[in-house]
Amino acid sequence: MQQVFSIPKSMKKDFRYTFCPGCDHGIVIRLVAEVIDELGIREDMISSTSVGCSVFLYDFLNIDCVEAPHGRALASATGVKRARPDKVVFTYSGDGDFASIGIAESLHTALRGEKITSLCINNTTYGMTGGQLGPTTLMGQVTTTSPTGRNKDYFGYPIKIAEHIALCDGTAFSARVAVDTVPHINDAKKAIKKAFQVQLDGLGFGFVEVLSSCPTNWHLSPEDAHKRIREEMMPVFPLGIFKDTSEESK
Repeated sequence: MQQVFSIPKSMKKDFRYTFCPGCDHGIVIRLVAEVIDELGIREDMISSTSVGCSVFLYDFLNIDCVEAPHGRALASATGVKRARPDKVVFTYSGDGDFASIGIAESLHTALRGEKITSLCINNTTYGMTGGQLGPTTLMGQVTTTSPTGRNKDYFGYPIKIAEHIALCDGTAFSARVAVDTVPHINDAKKAIKKAFQVQLDGLGFGFVEVLSSCPTNWHLSPEDAHKRIREEMMPVFPLGIFKDTSEESK
């Protein structure tokens, strides 16, 4: 049976659902679609996604998309935005993509203040390739490449992405949200919309980190995976807005 995202008709492409049961990517993509539709910017949208579960974005949204190599979404997006500054450009990445192999591109895009909107899905693991340890894997977390759990002496500490991006002078907006409950989903949509709005206003780089579940690689039910977000992830990665220059200028 085919499953189609419940997203605005103007944004929808009918395509077989390709994410694992309980995966939160579908929720985030729906929020992106709603924001694009509400802002009326679909005809001007160009997305750049790179290797990982995030790459399936272009299967569902009726917008122009560029597929980039792993970690290079923001490098590709920078080229697109500089060639077509009249377009609304955004990237959609996983935490391993954005904060490990692509960390140089991510930080320097923010430091340059590129007028791009970027979303990073943080599920503390490499989801597509088998559940390996990633840059946001929690201390003590067991993965396929940390079978005894993450420890600081061998693997170091998990990176707090939204806080690091907020420190970059070119960043106009940086926030961390979650999609484990309806109130958090509503807050996530507001943050995503603000990240697009700062680009439309020409203020600089807009970034949203989304705490998301990976029931398959976590070996949990969807319900227990969302519980893990609240009980284990949020104490390490607190929700909130870490920078908003649109508010500072008021």
